[in-house]
Amino acid sequence: MSDAELSPQSLNKAMLEAVDFIHAEGWDRGPTLFALVPTELLVDALDGPYGTDAGSPLTLVVQDNLPSNLEAGSEALGDYISRLEWPAEVVGAILAQEIVFNDSAEPDAPARPARLFSGVLRGDAELTLLQLRPTEEEMARRGPFAEDEIELRGGPGVAPGVIAALRYTLEAEPEDL
Repeated sequence: MSDAELSPQSLNKAMLEAVDFIHAEGWDRGPTLFALVPTELLVDALDGPYGTDAGSPLTLVVQDNLPSNLEAGSEALGDYISRLEWPAEVVGAILAQEIVFNDSAEPDAPARPARLFSGVLRGDAELTLLQLRPTEEEMARRGPFAEDEIELRGGPGVAPGVIAALRYTLEAEPEDL
């Protein structure tokens, strides 16, 4: 595992790829979990038109076996995440989920639907991004392609519980397979 794979820059790139993936799926979806695997481990297996981006040190691997009853922010989702143990080849994880966001900077503003993207890598890199769902007024003002515009917010200390849960999955000792 190289330093480039565990850098904040590689997590940033993987997070933006996760944002694009989820955005293409549309709104009103359940949580999505991604394992982050060094691209070099997958290059041979994914060679061809659907191969990995050679410029990305990490590749997203969608975990499509999540139970369908897991709701964003629910105790069941937290419990599920807390039981995960990744194999050593997985160097990080990203959880995408739809939430209701209350902006503490604008206490009178109504709560809005949003997507929360939280990601961690083995080591210290972590990042949380927030994408607010455009309102009907914003959609009308921006025009026919408003859904394609992605505005992200982020910062330190956002969703510390989610970050801690994801970090725990990477620190747990994988069982011998």
